[in-house]
Amino acid sequence: MKLSAMPNERSPLITSGICGLTLTTATCITASDSPQESGSGKTAQDPRRLNTFFGVMVPTILSMFSIILFLRTGFVVGHAGLLQGLLMLVVAYTIISLTVLSICAISTNGAIQGGGAYYMISRSLGPEFGGSIGLMFFLAKVFACGEYVLGLVEAILDVFGADPESSVSEGWRVLPQGYWYTVLYSSVVLLLCLLVCLVGAHIYSRTAFVILLVVTVSLLSVFISTVAVKPKDFVISHQGPGNQTLHYNASYTGFSATTLRNNLGSGYSLDYSTNSVMSFATVFAVMFTSCTGIMAGANMSGELKTPSISIPKGTIIAVFYTFTVYVLLFIFVSATCNRTLLIQDYGFLQRINIWPPFVAIGIYCASLSAAMCAMIGASRILHALALDHLFGLPLAPATVTSNSGNPWVAVLYTWGLAQCVVFAGQLNAVASLVTVFYLLAYAAVDLACLALEWASAPNFRPTFQLFSWHTCLLGILSCLVMMFVINPVYSSGSIVLLLLLLLFLHYRSPTSSWGYISQALIFHQVRKYLLMLDVRKEHVKFWRPQVLLMVSNPRSSCQLILFVNQLKKGGLYVLGHVQLGDLDSMPSDPVQTQYNFWLSLVDKLGVKAFVDLTLSPSVRQGTQHLLRITGLGGMKPNTLILGFYDSCTPDDFFLQDSAFCRSSVEEGSKGEYNFGVDLPSLQAHFPPVRHVESPRWLSPEEYVGIISDAIKMNKNVCLGRYFFQLQGEGKDSKVDGSERTIDVWPLNLLQPGSRDYQDVCSLFLLQMACVLNMSSKWRHARMRIFLNVETGSCDQGWVVNEETFRELLRKLRIRASIKIVPWDSVVQHYTLPEGVHCGEPTPGVLEDFLSAVNCMLMEHSSQAAVRFLYLPRPPAGRNQSQNYLAHLEAVTRGLGPTLLIHGVTPVTYTDL
Repeated sequence: MKLSAMPNERSPLITSGICGLTLTTATCITASDSPQESGSGKTAQDPRRLNTFFGVMVPTILSMFSIILFLRTGFVVGHAGLLQGLLMLVVAYTIISLTVLSICAISTNGAIQGGGAYYMISRSLGPEFGGSIGLMFFLAKVFACGEYVLGLVEAILDVFGADPESSVSEGWRVLPQGYWYTVLYSSVVLLLCLLVCLVGAHIYSRTAFVILLVVTVSLLSVFISTVAVKPKDFVISHQGPGNQTLHYNASYTGFSATTLRNNLGSGYSLDYSTNSVMSFATVFAVMFTSCTGIMAGANMSGELKTPSISIPKGTIIAVFYTFTVYVLLFIFVSATCNRTLLIQDYGFLQRINIWPPFVAIGIYCASLSAAMCAMIGASRILHALALDHLFGLPLAPATVTSNSGNPWVAVLYTWGLAQCVVFAGQLNAVASLVTVFYLLAYAAVDLACLALEWASAPNFRPTFQLFSWHTCLLGILSCLVMMFVINPVYSSGSIVLLLLLLLFLHYRSPTSSWGYISQALIFHQVRKYLLMLDVRKEHVKFWRPQVLLMVSNPRSSCQLILFVNQLKKGGLYVLGHVQLGDLDSMPSDPVQTQYNFWLSLVDKLGVKAFVDLTLSPSVRQGTQHLLRITGLGGMKPNTLILGFYDSCTPDDFFLQDSAFCRSSVEEGSKGEYNFGVDLPSLQAHFPPVRHVESPRWLSPEEYVGIISDAIKMNKNVCLGRYFFQLQGEGKDSKVDGSERTIDVWPLNLLQPGSRDYQDVCSLFLLQMACVLNMSSKWRHARMRIFLNVETGSCDQGWVVNEETFRELLRKLRIRASIKIVPWDSVVQHYTLPEGVHCGEPTPGVLEDFLSAVNCMLMEHSSQAAVRFLYLPRPPAGRNQSQNYLAHLEAVTRGLGPTLLIHGVTPVTYTDL
């Protein structure tokens, strides 16, 4: 299956060859590169020319045989015994087999590029996981390179090292031995690997098959020797503590039932190379190093003719082949060599071979090829990391390549780190760390496959089907368990390092266009829980505001957007906008192209809101659409918020807030992926704020009709006025509300005859004020509730009402101070028109009464940060709409930030 890359995705990173060795010219397609530019260069030769055998089996078998096959088989069998050795083999191959299934699944779901495990994980799990695991896998390969070099030096010293007992060189044994000599020889070998990787990597890749033939001949000579060579006895010498020489009598018995029986059980003892007592964990750590080459074939997808067939087939055959070889070799050496020979001489295969140079040549070829393969593979991972700019300046030089595409600076990085590794001096000393790093990388590959499987994305349909989430999960658990069995300290340290890298990349790395598996998993879980969110099970005590805020132009509405973000209390928050037009007269839907601009606005403001846009012939009809269809299941708006309809000239918020200033945005967003919306295009998309002479897209009748429609649809309605005066609502603001006051007027001030402070609308108004008081920027604000009373009347019922109201606040757990406001002087201006009963809308309210109400509000609430007022129900007649708006305008004139609220749903609950 071929997956096309997104336009802004850098693809490919690099194209890797055998074991990541051969490279075509690396191509980095950045967001600024046009298709014409990227395609105007020289056309590279088609790299897909390798079949299953040469492209997958050869590099995988070579990587899995390495140095362990010849130099640590006796070590494993001697210490662990045949039974535990086979158990280790089964456990190790079970772990890698589970990971192989995941590799095959991911690699057959689309062509992967250079970088191996890093590329697969980063493109599946995102840059944070990919970058951190990629760096860990790079370190694993660096340590493996050092390990193979140390193993090669150990093999060389077994043949050419001077006898520690004798001060005179004998025959070929001319090389002095010791820690610093080992470091010196390792440095020379490492320098040779460096030169080959810098100059002749392509030459080495072409000789990989020849190297495999040499290793195979050496291996055959080992099996033939167990039958052809007669029994022998040996005296083995080692340098012991205090410069004393220790001698051991060892023997090769040929096939013997007694020898086999003696080697069945374990016999953990002192390791002569590290002078430490071995255990199951330490021996397994060394043995598992032989299983760390399974990625070699997966790295080849860019070079394979049919990667979806070659990778699964070649990798699985290579795993079965190497497993069979290891099992046979374990059985053969257990039946022919006594435990002393196995434990005290890691190079015993040369002693018992029909022609010892066979083994020596096999060791040199296997270890040298594995070391160079690890060095070049590590450099390719580092080069891929550098090209993705995840770690910034420290890795920037690693992007440099030669004319042939060889990332020579990344090779130098790798060589320098591998040089540090060889100071360990012994192969066994670094084996545990290498194994832990590899196990962590394998667990991440299993995690990537598990995440893809759980996400159930339709585009995840690998041609390799022999896997399930059970195998992925089992692979993860087995890798993690074996990590801690091998070395708890190294395992804990590597996981801590991984978490630190994750945090670093989470806060530092730019947004990518690779696609995030987290988004697919979130979608999967959200859909499942939305289906479980049953609207029939809603209860008033768990009510929360779910807001649809209608926005005409964000330039003049940003402060209201920020305020409502504080008012939502963890509920749904949707920014709605109606684009006027008729789809029948348009070639395409203009709304779809606007979403990115609105979402970028949400990012800039730092609010937790969704965006819903619609196309409609009128704003009223579009608002009806949004009220009906916005949200899903139990997450649908229950409250509509509108800006106030007046003739004020709004301010342009884009000219005031630093988030929309060019310099601050350029400094804060370097390297960030902006989804194609930069600051100039964002500013250009939203039109300038309207002037006094500008035509209105909404008539007063249509505006009042929207309020009526919402109430008919059982939605609460809020009107916000003067919120452009509200300061301190931005995401960078440190305001905690300690200097703020929230004033609440729960009485319908336009109907003095209505004295019910406990109707649904008044209680809703109290609830909204309480919700605001619980938000972060208003938590320490003081809330005041004003009760309007007529003290001049003979009826003293207002005193009882006040006590009743205080008791209600106590039951509702609302902390607020109650202010009694006599308004006899205001009410005297109120006259009820003839034919209108108390409680009905009063279109003919005198201007004197409205002015008196406004003066009362100014007198008591002029210093408040925000005011909550009762919004009367709009009139039924369309011809009364302008009077209705005029009354609201007169009452709230000059007040400052004010929210007029009309609630229709019960929202308070006094019981548990």
